[in-house]
Amino acid sequence: MTDKQYDVLVFADACVDLILRDDDVQPQFGQVEKLVEDYALVMGGSGCIFAAQAAKLGLRVAILGRVGTDALGQLIIDELVAAGVDTRYLTTHPQLRTGITVHLAQGEDRAMLTHLGALNALTRADISDPLLASARHLHYGSLYLHSGLLPDWIDILRRARQLGLTTSLDTNWDPAEVWDYDLASGLRYVDVLLPNEQEALHLSGRVGFAAAVAWLRAQVPLLVIKRDAQGAVAWQAKREIRQAVEPAPAGGDGIGAGDSFAAGFLAGWLGGLPLETSLAIGCQCGRGAASAVGGAAGQPLLAAIPALQPSPL
Repeated sequence: MTDKQYDVLVFADACVDLILRDDDVQPQFGQVEKLVEDYALVMGGSGCIFAAQAAKLGLRVAILGRVGTDALGQLIIDELVAAGVDTRYLTTHPQLRTGITVHLAQGEDRAMLTHLGALNALTRADISDPLLASARHLHYGSLYLHSGLLPDWIDILRRARQLGLTTSLDTNWDPAEVWDYDLASGLRYVDVLLPNEQEALHLSGRVGFAAAVAWLRAQVPLLVIKRDAQGAVAWQAKREIRQAVEPAPAGGDGIGAGDSFAAGFLAGWLGGLPLETSLAIGCQCGRGAASAVGGAAGQPLLAAIPALQPSPL
């Protein structure tokens, strides 16, 4: 047992996803109007999707962030509350609108257009030591989108470590394609690094997957790389563990699969389960998210994960 109020604290890159789906979603300028087969308006944001999945798996989750004073911000808050996330630190910004990402989903691929709005309004001043100390673990997602935190990201992780938290980092994509920001210095304060294959290549600055893995393994004690339909791979010390995943049912869009994977993996890892089991849980959560439209609709609940059930007395 722990005397901490929360198991996980998450930074919210709070936005909604407007998902437009069709066999051909490529826009044509010149005022050409095209029809699309379907759309969905749902909660988005890597941190929000992660938080929802973690809470659905029984973790006590608090989320820190900003939304606008608009219906889209309320949509995000309502969905997080329904998942069991503590949203008292997800506050409204009176001058900014809630962030939004438009997904043009075509087959198994998609393109994204994002308006940040209040998404990156957090600054170092918002992250107090008492708030950090209230949690066992800090999950830092969307490193580059949180531009208000980016100048202080290393200090934030350092402070978390000094306060006794374990830490995980899922940088996601860097829209500016800079990728560094003194990465080697920051990674010394990261317990679990959770990139996908393309992000691993860019973060390492190396040519080829093997070279990227070798460099990243040298920076962090636990490297977990998400490989979409091929599952995931983890490296810890000299161990390499691979986990396959069954194909997701047709009809989903893959949005949020990596974030749900990260939440599932960390639920197992924080619970002291073997890495093999944690990887399997992560893949089950990622597959669930990939089976539905939007990041949170297909996320499995705690009852669907036997390995996370408390042992009978």
